[in-house]
Amino acid sequence: MKRTFDITGMTCAACSARVEKAARGVDGVRDVAVNLLKNTMEVDLDDVPGAVDAVERAVEKAGYGAFARPEQKSSASTGRSVQTRPVADAAAEAKRVRTRLIVSAVFTVPLFYLSMGHMFGWPLPGFFLGEANVMPFALTQFLLLLPVVFANFKSFRVGFKTLAHGAPNMDSLIALGSAASTLYGVYALYKIGYALGAGDVHAAHTAAMDLYFESAAMILTLITLGKYFEARAKGKTTDAIAKLMDLAPKEATRLVEGREERIGIDEVREGDILAVRAGESVPADGTLIEGAGTVDESVVTGESVPVDKRPGDRVTGATVNRTGWFAMRADRVGDDTTLAGIIRLVDEATSTKAPVEKLADRISGVFVPAVIAVALVTFAAWTLGAGASLETALSHAVSVLVISCPCALGLATPTAIMVGTGRGAQSGILVKSAEALETAHAVKTVVLDKTGTVTEGAPSVTDVAAAPGVGEERLLEAAVSIEGKSEHPLARAVVEHARARGAHPLIVEGFSQVPGEGVEALVDDRPTIAGNLRMMEARGVDVGDLARRARRFADEGKTPLFFAQDGQALGVMAVADTVKPTSAAALRELSAMGVRTVMLTGDNERTAAAIQREVGADEVVAGVLPEGKEREIRRLAEKGAVAMVGDGINDAPALARADVGIAIGAGTDIAIESADVVLMRSDLMDVPAAVQLSRATMRTIKQNLFWALVYNAVCIPVAAGALSSWGVNLNPMIAAAAMSLSSVCVVANALRLRGWRPRFAAGEGAIRPVEGPRSAESAPRGGGEASDGAGRETEKGVKTPKGKETTMEKTLHVEGMMCQHCVAHVKKALEEVDGVEEAVVDLGAGTATAKMSRDVPEETLVAAIAEAGYAVK
Repeated sequence: MKRTFDITGMTCAACSARVEKAARGVDGVRDVAVNLLKNTMEVDLDDVPGAVDAVERAVEKAGYGAFARPEQKSSASTGRSVQTRPVADAAAEAKRVRTRLIVSAVFTVPLFYLSMGHMFGWPLPGFFLGEANVMPFALTQFLLLLPVVFANFKSFRVGFKTLAHGAPNMDSLIALGSAASTLYGVYALYKIGYALGAGDVHAAHTAAMDLYFESAAMILTLITLGKYFEARAKGKTTDAIAKLMDLAPKEATRLVEGREERIGIDEVREGDILAVRAGESVPADGTLIEGAGTVDESVVTGESVPVDKRPGDRVTGATVNRTGWFAMRADRVGDDTTLAGIIRLVDEATSTKAPVEKLADRISGVFVPAVIAVALVTFAAWTLGAGASLETALSHAVSVLVISCPCALGLATPTAIMVGTGRGAQSGILVKSAEALETAHAVKTVVLDKTGTVTEGAPSVTDVAAAPGVGEERLLEAAVSIEGKSEHPLARAVVEHARARGAHPLIVEGFSQVPGEGVEALVDDRPTIAGNLRMMEARGVDVGDLARRARRFADEGKTPLFFAQDGQALGVMAVADTVKPTSAAALRELSAMGVRTVMLTGDNERTAAAIQREVGADEVVAGVLPEGKEREIRRLAEKGAVAMVGDGINDAPALARADVGIAIGAGTDIAIESADVVLMRSDLMDVPAAVQLSRATMRTIKQNLFWALVYNAVCIPVAAGALSSWGVNLNPMIAAAAMSLSSVCVVANALRLRGWRPRFAAGEGAIRPVEGPRSAESAPRGGGEASDGAGRETEKGVKTPKGKETTMEKTLHVEGMMCQHCVAHVKKALEEVDGVEEAVVDLGAGTATAKMSRDVPEETLVAAIAEAGYAVK
């Protein structure tokens, strides 16, 4: 079983290494992952009585606190409270450190002014000046130091406690450094008292110049300042989880016997009928049963174009109903909703460790003892070897203790992992573990299942060719009539296409299927047949030139369907499982990134080759049975890391076998469960985006580790006095400032990932064109540069009718557009103007670009938009 523990007392990587070592020493513990950022520990242990208590005792014995969280139940309140914990903890920690910082600063500033003011010529009260006043001068500094020590007493308590347990951490270094400075100051106080008692005022004054109280206070204050900035930055790393939780609606409207009642989201139960008005969030995952609406699903999929929803369509919790009213049945509530699953995935991913982090953990485990040893050697070398004064030796030893920074080493990886996975979730890319995020950067080959991944997964009509002398309307009328009686997938594709073109079915009688050939019936009392070429030949229908067109369709991997009436050919339609609009662009992006693409399909080689030509895959493996996919992954893995992209149940073994399994979000639950990465948008462009995210995260981790290692490798020798011969020495106060800055730099560098966005060679506009509202059944996954046979793609990813050349463009700034319906109205108004071949309307920018085959006066364009009800600036 897996249990989560809240850990108290951890302050650096040495702490997390110690906690992990203690937990691993418990019998029955199989795996442990400690997260320094969230102060949590994930433990995989045997389900035996007393196992959890044993882990808690082992961690407490190591000098830390461990508290097992209660096992989760499937309720909205439980899920939300558990997920809120890292966000609340980060905010509470920042508040506590802020209080300590304020107290420290209030007393450190006057202490620094008093101890260093005379060196800078700053004015001081008379009772602090002169040799006769050395005791008030020294005692006042000591009294100002005490509140700073008490405010930061946690560093002393934790530091000496872990030191006593033989596992010193960063607090141990701070405690030793500031305690040494304080004790030396107390020693100086006794020297002052002894000198004054002996009447040696000059000796007392000399001792008062080396009190080191200001160093102890500045060390504690600067370290606290660094921890404050660090705590604030850590809080920002949990922004992704916080923003996801904020999306969850707080209330819902339940329908009970025809009346509405407003209830809290925790009261929603499976099977409840809920009403959703325009502007409200969908309260749970469910099915629309009455009404209609246009739903913005960007919070879940990242897709900005709203989707039209009708009865029977699925709706997802936390999405927003932009227009309309509908009633829905709640099918999944609480922890079972899609949003709760996304939050859980992000939280679990940030609790895992990347392989590269284990190196940092090993270094951190021996880092602090090594630093203490270096400090002792430094002190001995200066006092015994160089014959320096006690003050000089102590200054160098304290500087070594304070400047070393295991924190930077410990934060280098988890901060980047947390920000990277959170940013991915906001972009519709869910990474399940830190290991998957790291492995993806090294992927050499991406294997893609064809059906449902590269293609839409459902057949559709791609080409229509009417016979000479036959109008397309007559062909479509006959097709929708006879195929409307068939349940075959190809027949359904023909019917959908014909209806979309405005064709209406006629009276059909005597419908029958002819095995291996097609169907036949009387359409409006006229014998009509639809099927393959063999059926046409068997009934003596002369298809003429249509046979050549059909062969070309077949060479392109499409299925030709012939239609004939009264013994005369009406035409031929090509039906195929069409390639998704972004598939070709996605494969081009992967190739540009140096990643090889391989497509797996169970189709014959001719169809596979046609799809390969269309999308540009480097290799295609045809005739692969479901059980053969896993074998192909093993073969390709011999040449480097392999990522597998799939969506079906039969893809699950291959997804599990691959180094990185990537599931299309619209795929089956089994495929998603087997994968390491889930693409919520079902858009293949997110595959190169996921690889880019992994590379950006790994780049940040390497930068952080390089900085942490180089910082310590350079600063510790300098603090020890390696450059003293050249007059370069580090004061303990400067060392404390440098140590704080190093941790802040590491976290700040990781936070740069919050601004990460995928960068595509073709330009973002070529991938996601502006579109109007989509239906739930045919919602496109974005634009692309591949043509669908009905047009061509421009550099901006917008379709221009074949044969129409645009010679100029005019861009107008339109006021009053509020939604995608407005976009559709403006687009239609402009395209009805003679000479305008196409209009591209951008709702976000508030612009409309008219692409024209000839010069159209601007006044004409403005008038057309005004007639539609909008104004032009």
